[in-house]
Amino acid sequence: MNQPQPNNPLQGVTLKAMLEYLVAEYGWERLGERINIHCFNDEPTINSSLRFLRQTDWARAKVERLYLDSLSFDERKGKNAATDEVRDLGSVWDRARRD
Repeated sequence: MNQPQPNNPLQGVTLKAMLEYLVAEYGWERLGERINIHCFNDEPTINSSLRFLRQTDWARAKVERLYLDSLSFDERKGKNAATDEVRDLGSVWDRARRD
């Protein structure tokens, strides 16, 4: 049942890790603009958002898609989004406009 999924880019990535990455990358306000759901726009917290996303498949799918698109963009540009110096440069979209 727990077979490895070598072609699954989300293998081993928790929903919490995805959400923390997106909040660090975009901030709550811009994340709420990109994915218009109440838990991102009205007094957002990691825990309340996780609670909602775990119960709502369509919202979780949108978060996963944005996460993959953000990582994909960083890889295409040859950047490692996990470093602090890249995070200081702004979001993925801000960097795309500058490049």
